[in-house]
Amino acid sequence: MSMIIRRVLVEETYDYAVCHMDCWRSAYKGIMPDEYLSNMSSGIESRAERSVQIISESCNPYEYLCVTYDEKMIGKLGFGKCLDEDKGEAGQIYAMYLIDEFWDRGFGRKMMEYALNNLKEMGYDEVVIWVLEENDRARRFYEKFRFETDGKKEELNIGKPLVQVRYVLCITDLIFL
Repeated sequence: MSMIIRRVLVEETYDYAVCHMDCWRSAYKGIMPDEYLSNMSSGIESRAERSVQIISESCNPYEYLCVTYDEKMIGKLGFGKCLDEDKGEAGQIYAMYLIDEFWDRGFGRKMMEYALNNLKEMGYDEVVIWVLEENDRARRFYEKFRFETDGKKEELNIGKPLVQVRYVLCITDLIFL
């Protein structure tokens, strides 16, 4: 049994949406309001439909990938061109999530290496990732890869005010196997 990172198939979008929901419930427990996380399942059908549209776009500049282990979808990974106007020449990791039972087993490291290697092959020298300020676990993980905050913050309101901080990493000299 091994971890596989691959494109999401259109026929898997419901499972992809469920995986997204499960990952968020794990990652954001105690950070986002419980009511928001528990209500995610009520929108699962529409999330799956949006995923079909996104994945089906032939000119989509972003990679939408699922992470499987023993044929079970356990995470999601998304990356591509940075959406921040002031970082127009950078790449961005939009989503990097695992179901909590797969945390601390090396899967996250493999996902990060996969994303960084692919972004480097796409010609990016710098990578951006946004993380909730309260998400200490994710912040420590990104810092292990030498991501650093650049001072940019954005406020969100998902049932309560939350702050995202931007991390950046120069990948010019990075080499992963």
